[in-house]
Amino acid sequence: ELTQFHYQATANIDSDRKRKKTSISAAEEESRHKKKEAKMSSSRHGGAEVRASHILIKYEGSRRKASWKDPEGYVIKNTTRDSAVAQLKAMQADIVSGKATFEDIASRYSDCSSAKRGGDLGSFGHGQMQKPFEDATFALNVGEMSDIVETDSGVHIIKRTK
Repeated sequence: ELTQFHYQATANIDSDRKRKKTSISAAEEESRHKKKEAKMSSSRHGGAEVRASHILIKYEGSRRKASWKDPEGYVIKNTTRDSAVAQLKAMQADIVSGKATFEDIASRYSDCSSAKRGGDLGSFGHGQMQKPFEDATFALNVGEMSDIVETDSGVHIIKRTK
């Protein structure tokens, strides 16, 4: 009787292992599929990639209410959308007037961790960023700065660099 129980328990364990292996493989397969899809999407658009920097200001409606400079989100939770937009407009005016560079302002004030790189997000293709951000970036000429762009992350000013 003990032997029969032992074999049944071993069979159940083996069955569980196979199930786990299958679900891991399915998750890996889905991940591979998404990467392949993103590559194919990029190649459908002529392999189009852009490079951009941005300044992000988060506010009470942002999806993640914390940042490198406000880890507990105290400031973000108390910032209205209108206040965030006003801050960006003032920064934009300083950049346009030459009082400050885009990179300097991004380094000091952006809520994105890309601040440590002057706002540089690196290169990206279609389907890799939130849609409003992607659309705005691809619509810019190299060296051009966007107006205010709103995403689930907050409000941004984008500068296309490539």
